[in-house]
Order: sequence, then C-alpha cells, then structure tokens
Amino acid sequence: MRQLTALDAQFLHAESPTTTAHVAGVAIVDPGDAAAGRITKGTLVALLRRRAHLAPALRLRLAGVPFGLDLPYWAEDPGFDPADHVYETTLPAPELLTDVVARLHERRLSRHRPLWEMHLIHGLEHGRVAIYTKVHHCAIDGVSGAETLAALLDLAPGGPEPACAPPPADPVTAPGTLGMLAGAAVNSMTHPLRALGSLRRTAADLDAVPIAATLPGARWVARAARLLGGEAGRAPALPSLEVPRTPLTGPVSGQRRFAYGSLPLADIRRVGRAFGMSVNDVVMAMCAAALRAWLAERDVLPDRPLIAAVPVAARARTDGRGPGAVGNRISAMAAPIATHLADPLERLLSTREAMRAAKRRFASSPATWLSDLSALLPPPVTALATASVFRLAGLACPPVNLIVSNVPGPRVPLYLCGGKVVAYYPMSVVTDLSGGLSVTCFSYDGSLDFGLLACPRHVDDVWRLLGHLRAALDELSALAGPAPEPAAETAKETVPA
Repeated sequence: MRQLTALDAQFLHAESPTTTAHVAGVAIVDPGDAAAGRITKGTLVALLRRRAHLAPALRLRLAGVPFGLDLPYWAEDPGFDPADHVYETTLPAPELLTDVVARLHERRLSRHRPLWEMHLIHGLEHGRVAIYTKVHHCAIDGVSGAETLAALLDLAPGGPEPACAPPPADPVTAPGTLGMLAGAAVNSMTHPLRALGSLRRTAADLDAVPIAATLPGARWVARAARLLGGEAGRAPALPSLEVPRTPLTGPVSGQRRFAYGSLPLADIRRVGRAFGMSVNDVVMAMCAAALRAWLAERDVLPDRPLIAAVPVAARARTDGRGPGAVGNRISAMAAPIATHLADPLERLLSTREAMRAAKRRFASSPATWLSDLSALLPPPVTALATASVFRLAGLACPPVNLIVSNVPGPRVPLYLCGGKVVAYYPMSVVTDLSGGLSVTCFSYDGSLDFGLLACPRHVDDVWRLLGHLRAALDELSALAGPAPEPAAETAKETVPA
C-alpha cells in the first residue's frame, strides 16, 4: 500500500486550465539498426509489455480518497495495457517537430489510468523518428524519470529481450473505502502534530525559502529556530533571494513553446575545470549570460540578479523507497544568477560563488522545506487552494524567475527497439509560481541536450534564447583558453526539426 506524499500531491493540485504538471522528453532515434530498419507503434508496445514490470510508474494509477479527505493512493491498474498509452503519427508538413511536441505538452493526462503517454512521430529528416514521452510529476522526479527511461533502453542494437512481465509478486493495492476513510480520520487527528514539525523545520530554513527569505526578520527567525533545534552555526548564510520583476514572471497561459539543441559536454567540462566549477555551475553561468542578453535586447534587464529554482535529488533520504519507486524525492535550491553583471568573467565568478553558497547551505541543512511546506495544511485544504495560491503568488510575489534543472545521464550511446538514440531533450514544467520559462538539460553520450519550455505570454521566441545559450558557451570557452588537441569528446550533431 503506497500513499502519495504531500509533495507528490502538490503536483496534482497545481494543475489548472493553464498549468500541466507532467515532465517529458523527446528522444530522437535513428531506426537504421532496428528490425526492418523501422520503429512502429507495435514494436514500442511490444517492448513496453516486456519491460513495464521494471518501471512501476508505468503500471500504477491513482486511487482517490472519498471527498478528497486524504492523500490519494497508488494501485495497480487491473486493465493496464501499454497499447492504450502509445500513439503514432507523422509530422504534418510544414509543421516543425517542436510545434507538435509543444501542443502535446499542453494537454493534461487522464487521471483514470496510469499517468503517462508515449507518442511516436515519423517524418523527421534522414528517416529518424521522435518519441515524445510524458509522465506526471506526482509519479516521478528527474532521477526516477531517468531510471524509468533506462528500463526501456539497451546498450547495443540487439539488447536483451526479457520475458513478458510476470504478475507482480506483491501487487500494489489501495485500501477499500472504509480503510481509506479510517486512514483519513487518523491522519486528520495527527496532522496538527506533523504540521508543527514541518513548521519548525521550515522556520529553520526560512532564509532559504523563496519569498519568505525576503521578509523582515527572516534571517533572525531562521537562526533562532536552528538554535532551538541544536543546529546553530550549521547553516551558512545565503545571499539575497529578492526576485526582480521581469517578463519571465507572472501567471502563465495554457500555451507552450519548445526549443531544443545539443552542446558539447567536453567544452562545458573544460570550462568547469578551468574555474573549479561543476557542470551544473557552468550551466547556471551559461543561463546567466543567455538571459542577460535576452533581457537586454528587450530593454528590460534588471539591476539585480535573477533568482533560479534548482531542483536537487534527495536520494539519501531514508523513506523506505528504493530505486524505481514511484513519487518524488527532491528538494530545491534557490540561487541568484548574475544577470546584472556585464563583464563575462565577473559574471562567471559571481555565479560560481552563489552556487557554492547554495550548495554549502543545502549540504549543512536537511533541506526539506519543499516537502514541509507542502505538508503544512490538511489535504482537503491544499487540494482546493493550491492552484489559486499559485496564481495569486505569480501575480503578487513570484518566488523565482525560472527553473533550471540538470539531470545526469549515460555517457555511452543507448538503443531503443534496436534504433540508436541520437539525442534526448528533456522538458519540465512552467507554472504561475515558477514563471514562464524552464531550462532543462540532460547529459548523454558526450553532449548536454537542452530542452527549453516556455509560455509564449512570457517568452515568444524561445529559439532566440537557445541561440544565446550557444553564444554563452562560446564566451565561456574563450575565457577558459584554447582547447587541447585532440579534444577528448566531440560535439554531437544537433538534430534538425
């Protein structure tokens, strides 16, 4: 019996007519090595039938508690058939792949079956196909999403072919109606005590929580809470998290725009080595440069840094869930990125120091505030209020300007249904609370594959922003000095739409 956490349920409640809460990715596949040199819906469905037992998120559906009195449960879908989730189409000329994918990403998933879809799209250049897959964020985070994807992939064109999935030895079931109501009654009575614990932990991290960190006295309250909890001196101070108003912030519409591209991971790592930075730090510096250029073009560049939400895997948490489990094990860091600095080197070093401070704070603190905030109010209240709170916060006091997420992936090529995966472009969410842009990247086979998702109300030319990211890497590479010869890794071909 598995019940959603308050954080998992928050992703459900955040959905509205203008907000979807699924994560997705677009795999570009060369079917040359596949059987008969092609990939069809039938071959995808056959693969899913063989391997769905390796990915619980594909088999489970939501079982709601009557009247929304408690958090939903996960349960095996007795009528599960992958064929009901897989669609096949050909790219209609003259539309771009990104236009089709953006429309697919706008649509909410049905909650009456497992929360995922897969779309096989033909008609790309060189006979390639695109496979767009989306899964609801209540079921996976970035890392578990990568694990789910890995269950379908092979290291060689003729990968292993496991037997069809056996019936689960211990199937996931939800309680009956009486059991749900009894559980809801118990959870309702004990909720105030749990909420007090969440409130204490949130207070200790108040200076790291977007919006709250800018309130008068937030740092004092956080220090006092840590002192009372015996954690005095463990949490380094953070820079200001005051969010500047830009075109990126504010309520979103229901429309989406998508752009994608690949950059050489070797160049990004070389910059990191030159300045003592991780790949993620360099990505943040690239985003700072790209966003500065984009905002300056529109004459709306603020005089203080933008604030980015950076999702972080919380895999070490002892919650009894192992690899492949359903749900989220994430937290988030809020970090300034130095869009206000004109000098490239100064901007790079400032971003490095901001990320170091954020990571030191994250390492020294439990960093559970994202889950704790989700658990403060009883489930019936959060179910009714979340979407409205997101909307109002987006209007009045947005907590961040954008989301920047980096998911580590494999360094070797992988194969799907015998076809080589050329690239994998991830897609995240945009919400009223987080703003109209999310930048997500996935390291794969020597490249960093970027997926930029935007609401056109805020970013109407997302391809222009992708171009600025490429220019930012060129700028940082120049600062790092000439590349060694021969290069350790080569740039992967950027796949045309």
